[in-house]
Amino acid sequence: MNEIKRRPSGREFGTASFFWRLAASLILVLATYNPTRFSYFRWVRNSWTADLGPEHFVAGVLVIIGWTVLVVATRRSLGLGGVFLGAALIGGIVWWLTSSDWIAVGSYAALAWVILICLSILLAVGLSWSHVWRRLTGQLEVDDNDT
Repeated sequence: MNEIKRRPSGREFGTASFFWRLAASLILVLATYNPTRFSYFRWVRNSWTADLGPEHFVAGVLVIIGWTVLVVATRRSLGLGGVFLGAALIGGIVWWLTSSDWIAVGSYAALAWVILICLSILLAVGLSWSHVWRRLTGQLEVDDNDT
């Protein structure tokens, strides 16, 4: 019997793949803004009147590139309706967890952290959805924009 052995390709998707996408989303979201003083937003705001320089510009362009990649991939993968449904699901879960006293959102900082983490989760799901869809249905999503 000739048995064809399938080699793992770089396109395999699993739990680790999702968590790498989640880590990338968290890094971008939290580097852009977070309630601490360590974010791009605070760095630019604190330098606005004194010494805004080329390093701020370059970092800003990198942040914009990162957001563009994540938002466009999420929008193409989930669609606008999917983004709203995903946000509604995540919002409902947060509401459920707060009403069950699993999450305490008593301050602005706590609420900001919850929102930022939820945004990161939504972006990670958007980055992963094509792989999940292929696993669930066996169908490939193809984006054909060569018109």
